[in-house]
Amino acid sequence: MSGKGPGKSGGKTRGAETRVTQAGRDPRWTGPVVNPPVWRASTHLYESEAARKAALKGNEDGAFFYGRRGAPTQWALAEALTAIEPGAHGTVLYPSGVAAIAGALLSVLKPGDRLLMSDNAYDPTRAMAQGLLARLGMAHTFFDPLDIPAFEALVERENPRAVWLESPGSLTMEVCDVSALAAIARDAGAVTLIDNTWASGLGFAALEHGCEISVQSLSKHVGGHSDLMMGCASAGERWYRALRRTSQQLGQVVSPDDAALAARGLRTMPLRLGRSTTSALEIANWLDAHPRIEQVLCPMLPGSPGHDLWKRDFTGGCGLFSFVLASGDPEASGRLADALELFGIGYSWGGFESLVLPIFPDHHRSAMTPPTRATGSKGEAAGEAGARPAVRLSIGLETPADLIADLDQALARLDEK
Repeated sequence: MSGKGPGKSGGKTRGAETRVTQAGRDPRWTGPVVNPPVWRASTHLYESEAARKAALKGNEDGAFFYGRRGAPTQWALAEALTAIEPGAHGTVLYPSGVAAIAGALLSVLKPGDRLLMSDNAYDPTRAMAQGLLARLGMAHTFFDPLDIPAFEALVERENPRAVWLESPGSLTMEVCDVSALAAIARDAGAVTLIDNTWASGLGFAALEHGCEISVQSLSKHVGGHSDLMMGCASAGERWYRALRRTSQQLGQVVSPDDAALAARGLRTMPLRLGRSTTSALEIANWLDAHPRIEQVLCPMLPGSPGHDLWKRDFTGGCGLFSFVLASGDPEASGRLADALELFGIGYSWGGFESLVLPIFPDHHRSAMTPPTRATGSKGEAAGEAGARPAVRLSIGLETPADLIADLDQALARLDEK
């Protein structure tokens, strides 16, 4: 897009806070005000029949056509998200993160194709491979993203059309070598897609590490206030065109009011990410020293699995991490969640408020052994057979000392039944 505006120069060389503040504020979208107005419209009017015919020849953000293709409110958000995803040509918006996952996969795969999916992918992504995609004749194989030689052999054997990654992995936070896996896929002619919600483009430049399509749930960090559902997929020009075409064929569109909320959340996203990351590290360190905790699964924490790769490849983190209890009681994670006072029990994350979720990764793995199955080293119960209870935390903007005190009292009550 042409035009002089706050988001039109500087690019990646400017700091994250500057890019997020300036991006998507082209004067065509904002006019004389700071933020793009909320354009609620299904019908776009033309000055003449000639203008209507001319509109048929173009299909870009910025070209009025019909409400399904958006208007300045949605276009400004898409432009802003593109600006903070290094290497992206464009971004497509979807009404949820899962819709973005479906839109991305359906843009790449056709009946008869095979998908290789990281075994620690988000459960709805796994369910999509096992359900919708399978019904459409698209086969899948789950793989261990930490075993690169096995992955290379799998790619050679199965000749996949696409590879789906998620780093850190859902629930158990494994960090994989995205660049190495993407290079193997690319050499075999496969397209690499990644769920980049955990770090976002601000913390992990997925396209620069070899991925062709980067997907996010905007319901999380971008929205930041637990009040909207939205997703996006960003890509270079070739795959952006495919994403856009598939999205339009599926009739995908996001509400302009939700787009305005997402754009508003985006402006403070670096500040919220910085605060939640710092707080999460403080809490992870405290948990790591607690006798009732078997293992902390937080790649930002030195000594935690995946830390070296996180330090090498990532420029940021977030407040989401997990831990394994030193207990053989499968109900312990639920009792802990019930005992917490400052953490809400909920599935989402990335909002301003802290959340807790008992997790059962054994239910969502077929090619990997989750850390909950590892041999314990803390406490007598940790040596018992069977899976350990585990918990996922999303750290919000509360005072870290208050969250630690809440965790401390809840852990002390674990033996209460």
